[in-house]
Amino acid sequence: MEILIFLIVTYILFSITMMKLFEKAGVDGKKALIPGVNFVEMCKLVGRKPSHAAWLLFPIVNIFIFVGLCVDMVRSFGKYKFGHTALAVIFAPAIFYSIGKNNNDKYLGPNLVAEQEYKNKILEAQKTNNTREFQKLNRQNPYAKTPAREWTEAIVFAVFAASFIRMFLIEAYVIPTSSMEGSLKVGDFLFVSKAHYGIRTPKTVLMFPLLHNRLPFFDCESYISKPNLPFYRLPAISKVKRYDPVVFNYPEGDSVYVFPERTWSVNDYRRGSGGDPQQTQRFLQIKTGNADLVVRPIDKRDHYIKRCIGLPGDSLKVVDRQVYLNGTAAENPKHMQFLYTVISPSGSLNKEKLDEMGVNTQESFMDQGIYWLDNEQVEKIKAMDPAVKIDFYPFEKLGGHTYFPHDKVNYGAWTNDNYGPIYIPKKGATVDINPQSIAFYERIISNYEGNKLEKKGGKFFINGQEATSYTFKMDYYWMMGDNRHNSEDSRVWGFVPEDHIVGKPLFIWFSTKNGSIANGINWNRIFSGANKM
Repeated sequence: MEILIFLIVTYILFSITMMKLFEKAGVDGKKALIPGVNFVEMCKLVGRKPSHAAWLLFPIVNIFIFVGLCVDMVRSFGKYKFGHTALAVIFAPAIFYSIGKNNNDKYLGPNLVAEQEYKNKILEAQKTNNTREFQKLNRQNPYAKTPAREWTEAIVFAVFAASFIRMFLIEAYVIPTSSMEGSLKVGDFLFVSKAHYGIRTPKTVLMFPLLHNRLPFFDCESYISKPNLPFYRLPAISKVKRYDPVVFNYPEGDSVYVFPERTWSVNDYRRGSGGDPQQTQRFLQIKTGNADLVVRPIDKRDHYIKRCIGLPGDSLKVVDRQVYLNGTAAENPKHMQFLYTVISPSGSLNKEKLDEMGVNTQESFMDQGIYWLDNEQVEKIKAMDPAVKIDFYPFEKLGGHTYFPHDKVNYGAWTNDNYGPIYIPKKGATVDINPQSIAFYERIISNYEGNKLEKKGGKFFINGQEATSYTFKMDYYWMMGDNRHNSEDSRVWGFVPEDHIVGKPLFIWFSTKNGSIANGINWNRIFSGANKM
């Protein structure tokens, strides 16, 4: 509502302040108050065709068209300085009001026409070798800009344009972990479409351009969370489909501790380290007060990429590593990976050959003979030596995770390979609220959908009212990594709300081996599709 009020107030101020400018230009001031007509008249006053106003009907493009018209408008009143241009871009009603109030500011005619005519005079003087006239025109040129201003405006426009493209249309993204290996590898650089699932309007207003949430070298956030705007999503090109790889904001990323290697959520800390030495060390820092808690808005939470396995309304379970949806075996990704022990009678395996097969030897436990492999890689290793013995390795032997919904009493037997069943919430669906189900929906009710949830005397209260059921306000999704034994996904932190969905990966535009240019470039992956199943 706040963003709608802001836009309405700004438009009203824009129209009212433009009335005086219209009158100074000999146009009926009332036309400034008529939507559509005001922009047509504005186009005429600056020297553009009336049809140019039609571009204002196209989202995103209309922002650039509007800004350009405002700049040309103030220049048509002789305002050529950098400060005038900047104010026309930042808040046009302010400079429109100033021009309208000042009796000395006169309409000089369509700026674009006058500027082109002046350029033609300079070209004519140059063509006829009229040096004196050429020098005079250049010396008195009201449209001339210093090299510093030219560079400044070019840089500002480039940053402005790139920021808008990144914010609304396409964003570059790099795969940081091996959770989607081998469909999407560590070091793959992707272009992600933000329009496919519906463009989200920004919540965060004040931010450092072209950065997501951290400022390099300063070890701090790259934005100021307040003031902020409400979240809206424009109509989608397509819905999230089953098995789509999807980029989304980390659902538990609202309250995090940031370390150089990664972030840990408050819930990660509460659940414990699971025996991981590095995690244990970081959690000790948190416990002793040597780590700061960072609270992030939705659009500034870390980006994750996983495959959408479950859609709203689905029932999901995992039995012996196979996912079942609504009782039917799900389609498995071609390069789905699990942990395997590989025992070779001849000793250790050839690392170079494993690298050629696409095995991530950097993250595997080669000294223990444990690797993350897909079916294709398993067969290739067997072909190297028929005597090689390959077996599944239970993920829990590495320490494992604690699993959503983190209720050990009722669901403590759930594991990475045998999980569920679990219902994926759908907008408008109603579920029972009781001691056995509350763990699934507690975060949805209180965090994602903004209610006050309390438990008193064995009963549950939502916004002060006793509740035995709850109706969902949003759709939710179930995301899993293709590397099923090396992925912190919905099995760990639960459902992904629809307002956390960012976009759809389009294609890989660059790829480094194991995430480092020093290891070489994956030439065969450049410009390949990012939606392989």
